[in-house]
Amino acid sequence: MNIHTELTQEQIKEIICSQLPGLMEQDPRIKEFVLRVTRTRYADRDETSDRFDRILQQLREDREKQTREWDAAIKRWEENDRKWDEAVKRWEENDRKWDEAVKRWEENDKKWADNVKRWEENDKNWADNVKRWEENDRKWDQAVKRWEENDKKWAENVKRWEENDRKWDQAVKRWEENDKKWAENNRRWHENQEDIRRLWSRVDVGLGAIGARWGMRAEGSFREALKGILEKSFGVRVERYLEKDAEGKVFGRPDQVEIDVLIRDGVLILCEIKSSMSKSDMYAFVRKVRFYQEKKGKKAQRMLVISPMVDDKAKAVADLEGVEVYGYPEDVQGL
Repeated sequence: MNIHTELTQEQIKEIICSQLPGLMEQDPRIKEFVLRVTRTRYADRDETSDRFDRILQQLREDREKQTREWDAAIKRWEENDRKWDEAVKRWEENDRKWDEAVKRWEENDKKWADNVKRWEENDKNWADNVKRWEENDRKWDQAVKRWEENDKKWAENVKRWEENDRKWDQAVKRWEENDKKWAENNRRWHENQEDIRRLWSRVDVGLGAIGARWGMRAEGSFREALKGILEKSFGVRVERYLEKDAEGKVFGRPDQVEIDVLIRDGVLILCEIKSSMSKSDMYAFVRKVRFYQEKKGKKAQRMLVISPMVDDKAKAVADLEGVEVYGYPEDVQGL
């Protein structure tokens, strides 16, 4: 009887599956043979690690690119928010000024009856002012129209952004072009604001002078307004000098001496800011200057009087004493 039996294919597979792991552990040749035969079916450790490294590097680069794009987009939005906040702040400041103006006009309504005759003499001047206001109204209407057109364009841009999230590169280019346009619009807006500010300064100074002369506005408020113009427009530091004149050198009796001191780039300028100047006021200012120079031991390089209403006799005294006289802060030379 033949003791060898023929093994089936399934039995051979079962023997290989059960015995092969142990044989690979025991015999390195078998292990090397199996690895060589199966190598084409999978990637070895080095190749697998290299693939993972490349994938991780690509993911890292994609993430960094997206981060840069998002940071750039966020920066633009923050810049736009800052510009909007500045615009809102300017409008709030304008509203506050309008409220103050309305309050002044309400206070002045009570005194219109006594001043009708004076205002009739100024009708011609007011006609010119009305013409300027009408021109400003026209400019404001044009500005409002431009803003409405810009609002419409913004709505269209929002729709485009929602539809074109996939096209960030093209959107970035459009934003750069819009930034240039915004810069140009802001430049024009600032120029218009500066023109309006100068006009307001002259109107406010003129009204303040009239008000201070006829008791409609405190002299101190007028002085503070002109000091503010000097400091903001010319970068001049304005200080108020107060000193007791015990010997009465200035006014002929003991009294408080007050004078404005302007300092810029080390140059000492003594100044008198008043709504109106008479001959006696001019002489008093000259005595104040001498009093200050004696007390401080410093000589003023310039003596200024800023007043929209200066008597002719006061101007003669100013010419004699070397005092410079100006009607408005913007007229001052050399600041």
